[in-house]
Amino acid sequence: MATVKFAVIDVNDFLSKKQAAEPALAADWAILEELYNKKLWHQLTLKLQEFVNHPALQTGDCLIQLYNNFLTTFENKINPLSLVEITSHIVKQFDNKKDAIAFLEKVESKVKMNDEALALCKVLQGEIYLEQLNDLDATEKIIEELEGSLEDADGVTPVHGRFYKLASEYYRVRGPMARYYRAALRHVGCAEGGALLPPPERRALARSLAIAAVVAPNVYDLGELLAHPILESLENTPDAWARELVLAVSRGDVAAFEALRAAAPAPELRRADQSVRQKVAITCLMEMAFNRTSATRKLTFAEIAQEARVPLNEVELLVMKALAEKLIRGHIDQVSSTVAVTWVRPRALPRAAAAALAARLDTWRAAARAAADLLGAQPDLLTL
Repeated sequence: MATVKFAVIDVNDFLSKKQAAEPALAADWAILEELYNKKLWHQLTLKLQEFVNHPALQTGDCLIQLYNNFLTTFENKINPLSLVEITSHIVKQFDNKKDAIAFLEKVESKVKMNDEALALCKVLQGEIYLEQLNDLDATEKIIEELEGSLEDADGVTPVHGRFYKLASEYYRVRGPMARYYRAALRHVGCAEGGALLPPPERRALARSLAIAAVVAPNVYDLGELLAHPILESLENTPDAWARELVLAVSRGDVAAFEALRAAAPAPELRRADQSVRQKVAITCLMEMAFNRTSATRKLTFAEIAQEARVPLNEVELLVMKALAEKLIRGHIDQVSSTVAVTWVRPRALPRAAAAALAARLDTWRAAARAAADLLGAQPDLLTL
């Protein structure tokens, strides 16, 4: 019967050779050796998380050697999430990306008892499948596997930002655009409103979010994005039009939308031209109903056609679409060619719209008080 022999790793010999061969890093290698010999695993982990970022270790297979000859001897003694974070640097040095996947699967089996570490390990695999192997099906499988568990997690973990970035990049490539928009918005939220992103990446993401918000067929509440600080990165840049476009669609301002769309260097808008035009017309309808009091919400087809800039014979279909999407409630009177709107779906409001709503509430409160005073002065009215 054959005897299986396992290679014995001499950690101190490896570290001593590294100190001699790499004078510029000798002090760092010496610290690692000291912490290892003293079995100070937490301090050693912190030092490794810093060390793997050193520019001198980013070429060749330096980090793979570090893992094989050093980290493997105590990886079960350090925090699982920290282990995967260190692994995220090591895995970049595999030339064969399928070997990188196999390496991550091996690490996954070692951290499977820790939910965050396991999720991050799968996210790293998803990044390789998407960016290096162009395997969209494998990426989708990982996203579907993680989506539910991360959304059920208590609070936002360090893994959420990485996951939402992966999901947004996947949906950007494969669609649908609405899912890209939601995932990208969550990614930005995990990055403190985009403040943690490099300026060029923040600006590119803001532009993509703006276009997605406009193009996505079932995204009608654009107030959240308009209030987001990431759109500030578009100000005074060649992409400033993207924020103005979102503002025009949110307000249902068809004229402003047409002007911006004509000049916008965004082929995505032209590819989705028909659905975007319908979307702007529907937001225009919603704004018309919202800006009127409950007593004046009977809109004529002619008024809608003029404001939304749609042919008169297409108004009824537009209203039916808004009703079907549960954006408004009401009923259509085909005989009189009117629509009575009783409710408009709540949306995030800009300051001006919120101020107008507050003024209407003040008017309603004054009317209610006047009615109460009248009833108090003439109680006999209740018996008539």
